[in-house]
Amino acid sequence: MMLRVAAVLPLYDEGPAAADLVRRMPAIVERTFVVDDGSTDDGADLAEAAGASVIRLGRNCGIGAAIREGLDAARADGCDVAVVMAASGKDRPEEIGALLDKIDEGYDYVQGSRFMEGGRSVNLPPLRALLIHAFTFMFRVLAGFPGTDVTNGFRAYRLRILDDPRVRLHQDWLDRYELEYYVHWKAITLGYRVAEVPVSKTYPARRRGYSKIRPVIDWWHMIRPALLLATRLRS
Repeated sequence: MMLRVAAVLPLYDEGPAAADLVRRMPAIVERTFVVDDGSTDDGADLAEAAGASVIRLGRNCGIGAAIREGLDAARADGCDVAVVMAASGKDRPEEIGALLDKIDEGYDYVQGSRFMEGGRSVNLPPLRALLIHAFTFMFRVLAGFPGTDVTNGFRAYRLRILDDPRVRLHQDWLDRYELEYYVHWKAITLGYRVAEVPVSKTYPARRRGYSKIRPVIDWWHMIRPALLLATRLRS
């Protein structure tokens, strides 16, 4: 059975980067949903001109809310698999096939990793690398999955995971960075088949503005799903 694949790109002020990604999508990706999270530039218009289906949220709702809108659109369109990736150009559409190969092998959720053998990380600031490894270790201990790169947003998964009533994606507390780690935790702890594959991630050479993640505030948004779910304070 041929699976229908959608790409979901949450977008916020990335200029022409998303349009470039849309043009580079492999043929296996049937629909590309670019979700404009209140951008103030023309990135969404450029992505639409490049062939993307653009969803405009109208204001900055958060990356979690943007991804959720894209996943909802993919499900409504009848897609079977969603590939989520950065709209900034840090991820390579040419590597989508590596994630989908694992889906074809029967896995339900595939995490890209820049740190496993065969992966590649370019211009990653040392402090950011240290924090990623520390968070990945914490997540590995709590969830029990031997992952190497839990913060990598380049992922593919079967959308039927979201039909599981134990996966409650439309909770307000998941609007920011929480949603990505919520789905990651649920896929692992609910017994879905999870795998990692090596991928590349390239940060800009400049040190300032290399990421939209705010120190402390957004780190907490990333960490708290594992803590709240592990202690069953959230479901």
